Amino acid sequence: MRTDMLDWAGYGAIVTGGASGLGAATARRLADTGLRVTLFDTNDTLGAQHASAIGGAFAHVDVGDPASVTAGIDAAVVAHGVPRIMVNCAGIGGAAKTVSRGAAHDPDLFERTLRVNLMGSFNCASQVAARMVAADPLGNDGARGVIVNTASVAAFDGQIGQLAYAASKGGIVAMTLPMARDLADKGVRVCTVAPGLFLTPLLHELPEDVQASLGAQVPFPSRLGDPADFAALVTHITQNPMLNGEVIRLDGAIHMAPR
Repeated sequence: MRTDMLDWAGYGAIVTGGASGLGAATARRLADTGLRVTLFDTNDTLGAQHASAIGGAFAHVDVGDPASVTAGIDAAVVAHGVPRIMVNCAGIGGAAKTVSRGAAHDPDLFERTLRVNLMGSFNCASQVAARMVAADPLGNDGARGVIVNTASVAAFDGQIGQLAYAASKGGIVAMTLPMARDLADKGVRVCTVAPGLFLTPLLHELPEDVQASLGAQVPFPSRLGDPADFAALVTHITQNPMLNGEVIRLDGAIHMAPR
């Protein structure tokens, strides 16, 4: 029985949204496995600091802008060679109902949320995939790379006021399988993680009692997810050659209530 796990040590990786939160934890974990990580973010200060801390590189990238993504990938290739791992963590929130006080949902907010979350994931994944498929295959299975996108339980359990966010994350979920099938004969795997309630910078700003209340809603373990939990799953996906085309909920069995 085969039990081998892939070892990507020494190869390049890109993590979007890598300056903080889930992205920062993932970048650190991947660096600890020996990958040479380039962080994409729009926060130059935090991005450069974290890249330095993990021995990586930083590129100012707006994931919603295809030209910015291209420039960032070019910089990553110069720094660390063709990326073999691509992790999309960059994303934004924003709350608005379909109709609120008689006014329709702001279309600019809806478009911006989709541009960053959905189009940003597509831009990075598709452009990096093109670099991966042009690279030499590695190992006995002919693997060329792994792409991991970040959705959310909101894709399945979107709450009141999460119209734009849920739509953007639902698009990422729907994109996962066809992208994996598109790239299957090229040796590139694609998976998506759909996290639940995690202690990201946004939740860090909430009072401790509110954080505890949110964590208590999780069946088990009854706490907010730690970004390290997310990073551990992403790392496993990169190393397990049979994980492909899958969306994995990482949520402690929570199913979100309407509000």
